[in-house]
Amino acid sequence: MKKRALISVSDKSGLVELARKLSEQDFELVSTGGTARQLQEAGLAVIPIDQVTGYPECLDGRVKTLHPKIHGGILAIRENEVHMRTLQELEITPIDLVVINLYPFKATIQKEGVSLDECIENIDIGGPGMLRAAAKNHRDVTVLVDPQDYDLVLRELAERGDTTKETRYRLACKVFQHTAAYDALIAGYLTRQLPDTEPPQQVTLTYDKISGLRYGENPHQSATYYQEAVPQPGSLPQASQLGGKALSYNNLADTDAAIALLKEFTEPTVVAIKHANPCGVGSDNDLLRAWEKAYAADSVSIFGGIVAFNRPVDLSVAKATKGVFLEVLVAPDFTDDALAELRTRKNLRILRLPDVARPIEPGSMAYKPILGGLLVQEQDTLLLDEHRMLVATENKPDEAMRDDLIFAMKVVKHTKSNAIVLVKDGQTVGIGPGQPNRITSVQLAVKNAGEQAKGSIMASDAFFPFSDCVEAAAEAGIVAIIQPGGSIRDQESIDACNQHQLPMLMTGLRHFRH
Repeated sequence: MKKRALISVSDKSGLVELARKLSEQDFELVSTGGTARQLQEAGLAVIPIDQVTGYPECLDGRVKTLHPKIHGGILAIRENEVHMRTLQELEITPIDLVVINLYPFKATIQKEGVSLDECIENIDIGGPGMLRAAAKNHRDVTVLVDPQDYDLVLRELAERGDTTKETRYRLACKVFQHTAAYDALIAGYLTRQLPDTEPPQQVTLTYDKISGLRYGENPHQSATYYQEAVPQPGSLPQASQLGGKALSYNNLADTDAAIALLKEFTEPTVVAIKHANPCGVGSDNDLLRAWEKAYAADSVSIFGGIVAFNRPVDLSVAKATKGVFLEVLVAPDFTDDALAELRTRKNLRILRLPDVARPIEPGSMAYKPILGGLLVQEQDTLLLDEHRMLVATENKPDEAMRDDLIFAMKVVKHTKSNAIVLVKDGQTVGIGPGQPNRITSVQLAVKNAGEQAKGSIMASDAFFPFSDCVEAAAEAGIVAIIQPGGSIRDQESIDACNQHQLPMLMTGLRHFRH
């Protein structure tokens, strides 16, 4: 008895070759719509789907495979005598191989100016049903959803006359992964069209594999790199690697942190990151000078760090980084001679990301896994709120101070809490990240700054519950402070600032980063 293959694909790569080899192995080919036409044009014998069901395709193609003669042929358990007798009574031919890939919903929603109606028309109904049926009955049915698997199945059919039980099981798993991702994409897209912002009762996220990684944070941890199913412009997965070794887990995590901070700046800026914390940030009218500031900010910690530029890198900048061991260098572009210079450093990973400075869209979500759960929040896309910001002290900051105060707030927003950042003339001079109490963060920032602390301004990611941080700042020669405010003891810090004639801005916005 001939075996039967049902083929209906939107991605037609490798289609004709697959069908021809199946036909050579004595498979009957059942097909639909455009797939059937392409196979017939290639000279292959095809049984149209309506010849099997006895019903024409209808409702503009919305209904063609939703029929017992299709699903019965897929779902019947071959070792079940009742099932097989039922097929005979209902004149249903078993289907042994199902080759389906789905309407291009993902490609549709990415089209410029696409309408909701067009997106909805590209939601596949029959395809997922047939795929799930075949995957459920994988003991008897081989199911293909990915053209990359065609050769494997053809090889096993040629060698054994059938696929192995293990192969059918793996392909079934792949189908359920695929249909789950497809439905998650649909659910996410449609939910975003709702006028309200009520969080859904269930959230299902879908990501596509980019590559395996040598290991995770530590060598004993396995790891894999994925990207959002709908690529986000300006995000790290959209970068092109132009040189250097493969990116590691820690490279990726730290480069993502560098990009996130870089997006805060519009002026030429260089960000250096070490272990997810800024170790040097510099801004200037000239990118070379911005690099020099970022490097000088902490020439020790930058060793083995990640550096991000928000302007194209030319030869002068590339040469200036020579002699500094860097893990990753990311920029929107490179001149040819700069790229040639950087490529001489075989261990330097060079990334081009044209939209590296593109701000994160307001309303974008951030996901943080915890053991047994997931935390979901809006991305922190705000920096300052002019309506809430106030000068809390008798002395007011001058214009130069205000520029550095805002610069410092951009950096402290991306520093692990408790976070303190000292800035002078568009350059970080001292950073105190991630300490369990704020006064230790101040002491660490001042220690790192050394003599540069004098004349700098200080930013804090959260309020000062005591005046000790102000006292330490005054002792170090810091000349202005910016912090969110909001403590019931704010007045204590205000009084201390007034005593030392330090201007202090309160932003009304906290920027914890855990």
